[in-house]
Amino acid sequence: MKDNPNKILETYQTSEGILRLLLNDPKNKNALSDKMIMHIKEQLLKASTDKSIKVVIISAVGDVFCSGHNLKELTDARRNEDEGKSYFLELFNLCSSLMQMIISCSKPVIAEIDGIATAAGCQLVASCDLAIASDSSKFATPGVNIGLFCSTPMVALSRNLSKKDSMRMLLTGDMIDATEAKRISLINDHVVANELNESVMSLAKKIATKPLSTVKIGKDAFYRQSEMSLAEAYEYTSKVMTENSLSDDAKEGITSFLEKRDPVWKDD
Repeated sequence: MKDNPNKILETYQTSEGILRLLLNDPKNKNALSDKMIMHIKEQLLKASTDKSIKVVIISAVGDVFCSGHNLKELTDARRNEDEGKSYFLELFNLCSSLMQMIISCSKPVIAEIDGIATAAGCQLVASCDLAIASDSSKFATPGVNIGLFCSTPMVALSRNLSKKDSMRMLLTGDMIDATEAKRISLINDHVVANELNESVMSLAKKIATKPLSTVKIGKDAFYRQSEMSLAEAYEYTSKVMTENSLSDDAKEGITSFLEKRDPVWKDD
């Protein structure tokens, strides 16, 4: 079901439990304004607790997936008494909380990119669990070109790309194409534009068939262990797998595999 098409963020949910979030502010290049960020956060919060939602897809209207922050709004804030300092801090903290919410969301979040993703828009792509783009899509963290280093996007980039690839994007501000974005693991894959929606939906539907509780356990553990030492990560994940092994879905999954039949998940 689709909601009000006049909103800057459209949402609709499929019968398979896939929630689509459509950035719909093309006149502002789908910028991450405070209003846009709050709308996305609201939907992610809903997705985390709604059992009818199994996967979230973030896509956009127009030829710009997301341009990052609105530079006109940043400039307007300089007229404030503190020259915009409080506004800047609030906005960057708000955007950072969105990126962390994508990570902490119990449902997998897929970016569907058909166009340009720059600065915080590139950060949005890097923050999603998975990302598929059209062949014509391009990516950049161009802040260095205008005297504003992409420091917050750097967090997401440096946790998904190698240090050398991250620093090259951050220090040059150069635009890279979808082929290069895949090579450096900013995205999972790229396809021709008219196959993008079908490719993303196929991936989302496949994930949606998996047991909710298992996916939630796995996503949470993935990000937690990535910040630990090797020994700590193995100790932590051993405990996670032990608890997971005792769940109804693990029992059903193993039994159905041995009995050569399709599983019937208990939490759906």
